[in-house]
Amino acid sequence: MSETAVKKDNVFRNRNFRLVFFGALVSDLGAVLYSFAVSFYILEISGNNAFLQGIYLALCSAVLLLSTPVGGVLGDRFSKAAIMFICDYLKGGLILLAMAGILAFPAPQMQMAVLFAAGIIGNVISGIFSPSAGAILPHIVAEDRLQQANAYFSAKSSLQSVAGVILAGILYAALPVHRLFLIVGICYLLSGVSEMFIRCSFSSPEEKLTVRLVFEDMKDGLQYLKQQKAILALLSAILFVNFFLNPVTGNFIPFFVKTDISGAGTYLFDRFLTPELWSSVFSMLAGIGMLAGSMVLSAGKTEEKCGRKTAVRLCVIAVMMLLLTACYRVLVYAGVSLNVFLSLFCAGCLLLGWLLASINIPINTAVMRIVERDKLSKVTSMISMISMGLLPVSSVLAGAVLQYAGSTLLLLVCSLGFTAAALSLLFSRAVQEI
Repeated sequence: MSETAVKKDNVFRNRNFRLVFFGALVSDLGAVLYSFAVSFYILEISGNNAFLQGIYLALCSAVLLLSTPVGGVLGDRFSKAAIMFICDYLKGGLILLAMAGILAFPAPQMQMAVLFAAGIIGNVISGIFSPSAGAILPHIVAEDRLQQANAYFSAKSSLQSVAGVILAGILYAALPVHRLFLIVGICYLLSGVSEMFIRCSFSSPEEKLTVRLVFEDMKDGLQYLKQQKAILALLSAILFVNFFLNPVTGNFIPFFVKTDISGAGTYLFDRFLTPELWSSVFSMLAGIGMLAGSMVLSAGKTEEKCGRKTAVRLCVIAVMMLLLTACYRVLVYAGVSLNVFLSLFCAGCLLLGWLLASINIPINTAVMRIVERDKLSKVTSMISMISMGLLPVSSVLAGAVLQYAGSTLLLLVCSLGFTAAALSLLFSRAVQEI
């Protein structure tokens, strides 16, 4: 049976796809464990300082933002598979060094320095890794199987949200943080082993890579993206969508867990769940929603145009955020019922997961179909840079607002801003062409 015939049957019968998928499964599990542990450990050793946590998130986002375009250039000039396994080996080694630093320096200030250094270096590596990982599918999967492949990757992320965050909450409560780092480091190393066996053809450019060529390739990717008016219009709106959504997931939830849930005398299922495990529950439910949405899309036909539906779904999320703000103000801040808020928030996480899968999978598939393969790494890196451009600012501002003004104001600002961005997308004619 030819490779093309195999691909048309089911994408999992493609050996290269299996290696990419299971390598990502292991490394992403490590990423879930690490991000969960670091978020709560920073709050723990800093005396619940949300502003300091916001600075950490901002630095990591800024470094990732700056290094991603470089990763895009490298991804179009070198073997994507080689970049992936080298980066995973480096990331695994870095986490193991961070573990050693935590053991060697018990003082909170020194441990904070270790975490910040690991976060900065780790996000440089991630910025180089991500464009290659994001652009490899069209090189190993037939075009008519791209939506199925993207849906399976979304389902993988969802399963990790379900199982990974529960495991993270359990391990964080049961193990010292350095042992959790050991598990994470091993996950990255195992992922690198899997990715070493990926066979992905590539044509290396004749020109020797120089700093000048790096900037020229980045400029070329940006110029190409400027010609794609519909994608550029979509990215402009998503830039602000991410700006206002990121503080809710990255800043508000850990702070809510550490203050409102931990500070309550009793809360829903307190006999079974620690406050930190409630963070796992939120992620788990969002993951279940994403899994359901991903599986539906994996069995369905690729949509010819998805721009209008994306805008509508973002408007639904905007309504959810406005309701979240009102519910928090009435039920938690006013002290009416924390348990009712937890129940409603859980239901919202399920719906949010479904909506995010219904947004991300068609958009990713559309980009992979539209963009030329030899430009895909640098173009996707520019897409990532634009869509994440304001995340460092949002993390710092959100941390400051939480620390000095509280959760209600943060949720209100994020809800109104998200709503404005979603509405601008809804009325954009260019986006409807995607």
